[in-house]
Amino acid sequence: MEIIYKTGVIPAAEAVIELYEDSGLPRPTADKERIAAMYKHSNLVVSAWDGDKLVGISRSLTDFCWCCYLADLAVRQEYKKQGIGKKLINLTKENIGDESMLLLLSVADAMEYYPKAGLKKVENGFIINRKK
Repeated sequence: MEIIYKTGVIPAAEAVIELYEDSGLPRPTADKERIAAMYKHSNLVVSAWDGDKLVGISRSLTDFCWCCYLADLAVRQEYKKQGIGKKLINLTKENIGDESMLLLLSVADAMEYYPKAGLKKVENGFIINRKK
């Protein structure tokens, strides 16, 4: 198995939904149009492919010079613990450059993963949660 990484390729909403559901990432997968809009309005997408199968994805919003919000990081269950998530993070960081910080909000289950992937936990943030 050779994993191929692609930047700027927007997968079909169906492939993203299948990936999210398999990975356990809680996203509105019952709303295909919302998933498609999430990707339409993102400006940095890095994906991991095993042949034509989407096995991992990093979706971000960034200005490429000051800040980057890594909104989604997902890897299929059968592909976890192979370094794909770390590679997606590293490729995202390479694309935004050294002048930009990378920020993400973690699901509870992944809080122990991100420090292992080189991210530092922060305590100086605030949020207004979505209503739906």
